[in-house]
Amino acid sequence: MTFDAYIFDLDGTLLDTLPDLHVNVNEALARKGFAPRSLEEVHSFIGNGALALVWSCVPEGTSQKDVDEVYELFCSLYKEYGMNLTKPFEGIPEVLETLKDKGAKLGIVSNKFDAGVKAVEARYLPGLFGCALGESTEVPRKPDPTGLLKCAQELGVAPEKCVYFGDSASDMRAAHNAGMYAAGCTWGYPSLDMLKEGEPDVLIDSPAQIATVSR
Repeated sequence: MTFDAYIFDLDGTLLDTLPDLHVNVNEALARKGFAPRSLEEVHSFIGNGALALVWSCVPEGTSQKDVDEVYELFCSLYKEYGMNLTKPFEGIPEVLETLKDKGAKLGIVSNKFDAGVKAVEARYLPGLFGCALGESTEVPRKPDPTGLLKCAQELGVAPEKCVYFGDSASDMRAAHNAGMYAAGCTWGYPSLDMLKEGEPDVLIDSPAQIATVSR
C-alpha cells in the first residue's frame, strides 16, 4: 500500500447520516418553538459541523443564547434521534475491513461534535478505527489541520504517509494543511464543483476505489 494510514471524514464519506441529521435538528428546533427545515435545506447546510448547522437552521436574528440552547438540545438528543436512519455507504464496511486486514491504520476526523462521532462509530463501524475525533475544544473544525495531525500522532504515522478522504472542500484543505494526500469522494453531500474548490489530489467515485488510491 502507498499509505500507512487511511483517515476519513464521517458524514457523507463513510456514513449516510443526512436523514438522521434532518430529524435530529428539527426535533431540537421544535423544542425551542422554531419552524422545521426541509431535508433539502438541511442537506445544503451540512459540512461545517453541528453548530454551523444549527446557526443555518434557526430563524434569522436568533440570539446567541437561543442558538446555544438549540445546539445543546441537538447534542443531547443525538443518541435518541441522531442514529436510527444512518447507514454506511455501500461497500464501506468491506473496504475498511480489507485495509485493516492488510495492516493499514484507520482513523476518523469529523466536524461532527466529538461525542456524536464516537457514538455513531461504535454503532455502525465498531472495532475498525484506532482513532476517531470530532469537533471539541481540542479539535477545531476543518480546514484547521489540528484534528488530522492529532489523529496521525495517535496512529503513530507521519502525516506524509497518510491519506485523508472527504467529500467537501474543507476536507481537502484540511488534508493539504496537514501535509496529507487529499482524496475527494464524489458520492458525498456537496456538489462536485464545490468539492473541487478544495483542490483534491485525486477524485474517486465509489468506496471500492478507496484501497486503490496512490500518489
